[in-house]
Amino acid sequence: MSGSPIDKVWSRFSARGDFPMLSQSVQAAVSVMDTRDFDFTALVNVILSDFALTQKVIRLANSAMYSAFGGNVTTISRALVILGIEAVGHLAVGLKLLDHFSSERGNRIDAQLELNRTMLSGQVARQIADQSRQGAREEAVVCTLMRQVGKLLVVFYLEDEWREIQERATRTGVPEEQVCAAILGMSFEQLGQEAAARWRLPETIRVGMRGGEDPVGASPSHLQWLQSVTGFSTAVSEIMADPHADSDLRDILLNDLARAHSPALSMSPEELIELTVSLAKEETANALLDEIGSLKSNSIAATQPVDPETRLRAGLAEVRSLRSNHALRPVQTLASETIRAALGFARVIVFERLAEHNAFEACLGAGEQVERLLPLLRFPESFAPDVFHLAIANSVGIFIEQARDAKIAAHIPSWFRNALPDAHAFVLLPVRLDTTTVGLIYGDWTHPNAVRKITPSEMAALNELSAELGRFYELFRD
Repeated sequence: MSGSPIDKVWSRFSARGDFPMLSQSVQAAVSVMDTRDFDFTALVNVILSDFALTQKVIRLANSAMYSAFGGNVTTISRALVILGIEAVGHLAVGLKLLDHFSSERGNRIDAQLELNRTMLSGQVARQIADQSRQGAREEAVVCTLMRQVGKLLVVFYLEDEWREIQERATRTGVPEEQVCAAILGMSFEQLGQEAAARWRLPETIRVGMRGGEDPVGASPSHLQWLQSVTGFSTAVSEIMADPHADSDLRDILLNDLARAHSPALSMSPEELIELTVSLAKEETANALLDEIGSLKSNSIAATQPVDPETRLRAGLAEVRSLRSNHALRPVQTLASETIRAALGFARVIVFERLAEHNAFEACLGAGEQVERLLPLLRFPESFAPDVFHLAIANSVGIFIEQARDAKIAAHIPSWFRNALPDAHAFVLLPVRLDTTTVGLIYGDWTHPNAVRKITPSEMAALNELSAELGRFYELFRD
């Protein structure tokens, strides 16, 4: 259904040029599991086209797990014979997912933290599979990684929504998974399932990555075992990465988790506990835990209040560094995100003057349900005695601190009250090209406790930012 939440979110993912590349990369990796489409030589070439994958396949084929084959594997052809096509396919999917998100993380602490948690869960899954009679080592890892792909997609591709999810979850105490469903119309798990379906991952992966009920029974099926591996591994990584859990609480949680998953994993609670203890000794997992601890410390420091004017001027410097012929939309987005982050606005919306319509219309925005609101936000250019026309007639911004005050009500247009009835305070910043107002930036607070005064120095920075934005409209001059 074209208007479904999944289609809307997916189109936003695809709007980023690197997301289709991820999709193509994963689909190419999945295809190596289907021997009907690839002859052996073609399969070797697929692996050789990726240097990191080539090295990992050869390293795995030489590992202790496959020592019975004699070791000293130096060619992909020999490695494929030893490992099997399906194992290499799963290995390729996992590696391409992690490589992609690793390259996307930039300097964002939150993104690196979520990626490290995901990689830690993969280490847990790998250790369980190594000790299990089920085998399917790489398959278990891929299911575990895919279980968290939905969240990673939101963290890396929908930064505004991710920030909103974190803020609401912290404020209300509701789990992030539920908040995500409320804001995006689907949960992290549903997003992950959609990714798996659109990437045409095998049914085993799509079932194995599900949450569902904890499987029980002395002889669980392979799919139940995969689900329990993913559930246990994900929960272990969350517990061990939780900065608020002391060692005693962590031990209690891990013991409870081990007892719950013991039957489905065909391992004793003691074995599972020992596995989690050994993580701290395992080189890769230990490095991840150390980095997670460091990232949490930096994250806490990063959440300390930052001077709004400093943030505004940092954004202003970024805009000033761009040439006037830079594409308009990215600059509008940069300005609106800077303003929202600096002042903690619930929403920031950018209006554009459309000369052919003699009107100002909302063209983009950030915040709660903004996309739904944009078509409703339009007002005529012809004068009316309201705050919006006062703003477009000015060269500097205006701040409406009490939008619901009876004295202000007469100057608030009905279209605004109908579309944005929850606005308690808002700022209007005209964007001018020479003496013509070509745009308008709107930012609001929707909760009375969030409203604060905008200082003269902050207002000066806002005016400088909106004035700087005007030069990017030169190409659209009437």
